[in-house]
Parts: sequence; structure tokens; C-alpha cells
Amino acid sequence: MKVAIISDIHGNLEALNTALESLGKRGALRIYCLGDVLGYGANPLECLELVKTRAEVTLLGNHDAAVAGLEDLANFNDFAQAAVIWTQNVLSASHQDFLASLPMESKISEIHLVHAAPRNPKDWTYIFSDYEAQSQFTAIEGQICFVGHSHVPGEYFERIPERCGKRLVNVGSVGQPRDRDPRLCYVIYDTDSGQVQFVREEYDIETAAGKIRRAGLPEFLADRLFWGW
Repeated sequence: MKVAIISDIHGNLEALNTALESLGKRGALRIYCLGDVLGYGANPLECLELVKTRAEVTLLGNHDAAVAGLEDLANFNDFAQAAVIWTQNVLSASHQDFLASLPMESKISEIHLVHAAPRNPKDWTYIFSDYEAQSQFTAIEGQICFVGHSHVPGEYFERIPERCGKRLVNVGSVGQPRDRDPRLCYVIYDTDSGQVQFVREEYDIETAAGKIRRAGLPEFLADRLFWGW
């Protein structure tokens, strides 16, 4: 069975719609969302409703937690703070309650899902490199762990010979890639073969950026979509 793992949509409806269309064409039967549905983009409500409808699992990301009042805004930069406050004013109390109810991690058969990192998920640890990934493997329950949070895709393998070789996969970001490639990114995982496929798709960045500007959100949040950073 093919499973799509998406993460870090960040209110980017154009990117999310394109990703959903893409994964459908690729035969993904289930969708797991690793969190940060909100933040930065101008369509938080629409993205949240889509994910609620389409994703079998949705996790809590740090921006989702901030919107729900569970995370201190002092931990965010000025751009992220502005986006969180704007989003809080757009969403209803029931939407914020839904966010607050989301789990931080999930285990499905051999698959471990978490927004940031399997070791102490509440610390919101970023994984950018193999060196940072190695300290996480003993916390992985199952054979493969999918994470988001850094917006930078990557696949890492456990290097300790006496253990079964576990994998940690950063699925990248649907709504705000930061690896200098502005195309959206998500992963298709084949549960039978164990194959991990990174999928990149172009989407309507111009429209997504225009919405950010018209909403009065920081200009930088619109510009960075074109840079992939």
C-alpha cells in the first residue's frame, strides 16, 4: 500500500491542493500529516478543513500549538509571531480546540510519525543532518520514522551494526520549502517494498504569495516562497 506523508503546509492552500492532486494520481491510499497545517500562509482555515477531511492522521506542529495557545510566542521569530497572531484571529475557538486535541506522535505498525523528532517531541528539535539524526534512532518505535519541522527533506540510516537498520525520513514541506527548491515536497511510502519516494511539484506560488500580501502578513513570508528558503 502507498501512503502519502505530508507536513508543514503552513496555510498554503495552493500548495496543499496541488499536493493532494499529485498524491492521488500516484495511488496513495492514505494520508498522514505531520503537523504545522497553519502559520505563515493566508488560508489556515481552508487548509485545516482539508486536512481534517483527507488525512487519516494529523499531528500537532509547533505553529499549530502556538495558535492553540499551547506554545509561548517568545519561542518564535517576529515573522512567525505575526503569522500566529493573525491566524488566531481568523480561526474560531472550535478550530483552536481541535488543534489543542492533536497528538504529538503516532505509531502505525512499523511506522513512527512525529512532527519534529522522536526523542522528546515537545522540544521541537530540528534535524538537518545525518549527525543530528543519529541521536534519534534509539527513540524510534518501529523501523522507520517520518518527521517534518525543518522543511528540508532527507533520508538517514542508523549506523550501529548490532541493531536492525532503522530509517529516519524528513519529508520536507508542502507549503514553505527551505532547501532552495521552491517546489512543494512530500513523501510516498510503499509499505510493501519499503521504498521512500520524495515528490516535488510546482504550484501557483504567485497566487499564494499574493494572498499573503493582501492579508497584511509580513512581505518576507510571500517573498520566501519564490526563493524556496
